[in-house]
Amino acid sequence: MANIISLANQKGGVGKTTTTINLGASIAELGKRVLLVDFDPQGALSVGLGINPMTVDLTVYNLLLDRDVEPEQAILKTQIPDLEIMPSNIDLSAAEIVLVSEVAREQALKRALNKVRNRYDYILIDCPPSLGLLTVNALTASDGVIIPLECEYFALRGMALLMDTVEKVRDRLNPDLRLEGIIPTMYDGRTLHGREVLERVRSAFGEFLYKTVIRRTIRFAEAPVAGESILSYAAESKGADDYRALAKEVLGLVDEESQPAGSGRVVPDDIGGGGSSAAEQSPSASGGAAGTPESRESDTEIYRQGDEGTRPQNGEREAASRGEGDVLLHP
Repeated sequence: MANIISLANQKGGVGKTTTTINLGASIAELGKRVLLVDFDPQGALSVGLGINPMTVDLTVYNLLLDRDVEPEQAILKTQIPDLEIMPSNIDLSAAEIVLVSEVAREQALKRALNKVRNRYDYILIDCPPSLGLLTVNALTASDGVIIPLECEYFALRGMALLMDTVEKVRDRLNPDLRLEGIIPTMYDGRTLHGREVLERVRSAFGEFLYKTVIRRTIRFAEAPVAGESILSYAAESKGADDYRALAKEVLGLVDEESQPAGSGRVVPDDIGGGGSSAAEQSPSASGGAAGTPESRESDTEIYRQGDEGTRPQNGEREAASRGEGDVLLHP
């Protein structure tokens, strides 16, 4: 039975889609059967694997809202062996509106994935850059959540809010949900800021941080244009090496102390709960923590809007393209 993992962060451009594609390809390369679920209306995951989402007859949208559609009808094969995808397109943006009036609206995706769960070893869900109903659906369907976190200050500010949402979903909808880990992405060891933010993340989240750090490289921007993962587009690049290392870490193949994703770690009380955390402080100052609003007890509090500064359109490619070549330093 598949281990279902959501890759979530309400901020756009932090590497969710890039990580979903390349982590999925790396896990498949290790002989596991993997299904990728494109749960973002932008359809970037589908495009990144060479699929035009506007030409697909059935998508995850149809699966959520039409009970006559079976999951197998919305699943496509990719060029990567043992890797399949459930695509999406802009139609999915209407799902949040339609699902509002549905009974058990938070469990729509879970009901669909349960039908194909036995066919795969891992199911990775690429969440949209918000904390709305789609993301809550993904978290409700998941065994665990992995958080890609860009090594820049603005990416840190929303972590307490995201942890608060994960904790609320765990309390009210999915008691088995675990925080599998946080992946530092787009790290550039040439900059002082990058090193400071990485150290801040390590001090704030400690054991929840994966040892693997995804280094910035222009190859991440080029690979989606070719409709390939970085493993096939630039197999010898540092980016490919990083995601292969991350896949082994997720599967618990690194050392005796490593735990495979699915073993799970409970969200710590000092991170969740909507309060301010060490990660929200400026990396260059000890004061000035950015607090978050106090939690309310209504169920509607689970659904939140994304960061005001989020620009999800092509955000990951634009962020990646700021790098220069493949000359990057180890952390």
